[in-house]
Amino acid sequence: MRRRIDSELGVFVVEGARSVRRLMASSWAVRSVLLRPERIEAMSDVVASADDRGVPVYVAPAEVYDRVAGFPVHRGVLALGERRPDPAPADLLAGGDLVVVAEGLNDHENLGALFRNAAAFGASALLLDPTCCDPLYRRCVRVSVGHVLTVPFARLAPWPASLALLADAGFLVVALDPSAPHTLASLEEARRGRVALLLGAEGPGLTPGARGAASARARIPMAGGVDSLNVATAAAVALHELRWR
Repeated sequence: MRRRIDSELGVFVVEGARSVRRLMASSWAVRSVLLRPERIEAMSDVVASADDRGVPVYVAPAEVYDRVAGFPVHRGVLALGERRPDPAPADLLAGGDLVVVAEGLNDHENLGALFRNAAAFGASALLLDPTCCDPLYRRCVRVSVGHVLTVPFARLAPWPASLALLADAGFLVVALDPSAPHTLASLEEARRGRVALLLGAEGPGLTPGARGAASARARIPMAGGVDSLNVATAAAVALHELRWR
């Protein structure tokens, strides 16, 4: 029902004070803000920003929140943003020297954490294959602490053929693969020029097509008996290595 309504109305829900503040400071259009009475004073900056932007602010007690959502909403701070068309992937490659590419990420918390890490380490964009989950889902936005709204994203299709766009733009596409012969730190090509870090879903990892379309493969060295990391954790380690290479 959420997917159908979000699509029909062109909206997405943002939950939590920090995420709502990031929404209000962003270029995304905002339909409305909903607060519990006890949150008004602490969120006075959001109320003022909404007033400046002509965005209505509604106030409702906890029981109304819970009836509307269908489950307890503890934070008492919600906003409704307006979806917009994804930019063309090529447009996101025009600036910046580090981008993240994700294949098959269908866990909203992992994707949200990936956006947060991308923001923390200065990635200029996050590109998603057609099977990745919705980055504007409420939980994804919340886990990203609103950085889904600050890191530009787009879908890459057809997949994996569209990875050629990155190579054409001068990016070295590095597939993070636990079975790769080289560590990321020892991959000399990644120390020069523009890099696109390619990540797969936990469990299956990257598909053979995606690995084959990459320019290089690299792994993160780990202690014996551990075969992999959480995808967002792996991204943080790799992005740190690439940013301060």
